Amino acid sequence: AIMVLPREGLTDGKGNSITYDKVYYVGEQDFYVPRDANGKFKKYESVGEAYADTLEVMRTLTPSHIVFNGAVGALTGDSALKAAVGEKVLIVHSQANRDTRPHLIGGHGDYVWATGKFRNAPDVDQETWFIPGGTAGAAFYT
Repeated sequence: AIMVLPREGLTDGKGNSITYDKVYYVGEQDFYVPRDANGKFKKYESVGEAYADTLEVMRTLTPSHIVFNGAVGALTGDSALKAAVGEKVLIVHSQANRDTRPHLIGGHGDYVWATGKFRNAPDVDQETWFIPGGTAGAAFYT
């Protein structure tokens, strides 16, 4: 995903600048892996050979796998998103296919642009926000 931040920087919707120490990207991806008659995942010699079956699975809009940042566990353990107390972070979250609802456990997004429209005033103090499929949103959190 690509998110273009305003050239003049982020504001709180009242003209006050918002600065951040780091940006985290959370990409939510759906994978559509075909299964055989016994429910086991199919294997193919080439991507081209898998095309028709994969397209059929994709048309159901029911993913076989949902992951963040491309892999199981990509945002846990040593790869967890870490920040020090008082550090200001911008969290960018995208989902290409389905609606999603990021939820900040133990805190609230101080400012949230759920659809990435930075000309609009941000929502404030959101614990959970709605990102429509095909959209990238951002949340600022201290």
